[in-house]
Amino acid sequence: MKKIRMAALGCLLGLWVPIQAANAASAPPLSEVKVLKVESPACGFEDIAPGQAQTRCNHSGPNIKVYVLEVGYGRQPHVTLDGFEVDGTRSPVCAFSNGNLNDCSTQTKVVGYLYVFDLKGKQEGTFSFSNVSINAPGNRMSAELYIK
Repeated sequence: MKKIRMAALGCLLGLWVPIQAANAASAPPLSEVKVLKVESPACGFEDIAPGQAQTRCNHSGPNIKVYVLEVGYGRQPHVTLDGFEVDGTRSPVCAFSNGNLNDCSTQTKVVGYLYVFDLKGKQEGTFSFSNVSINAPGNRMSAELYIK
């Protein structure tokens, strides 16, 4: 009898708990990953064209940075230079009504991330970035570039 009263009390109390509706849309799956630029003291900024397999400029030397654009939402990026893990930072990228990608300095929808990786003294090699979408279809996307 005591168990029934406790269950009834629990149900009654449960009615007083406000229900909140979820208003957020699901995160978009990964749709694009690409190396945008490579920066170094020797060459400045080099734009990387779609399908480009290696840098045109000889960036070799310290302080090389690699800029990667990820459109959509990934789980956990895996980033290496010749198999060794590389650390970086990421900043949200937002879409504006004109369709251009930009930073999120005003209230807009986040559509992906810009990553900046510092190669920390490594001077050349194969840079690889890959990530898996956080939701369906769970696709893996990757980009690779030989930095000379």
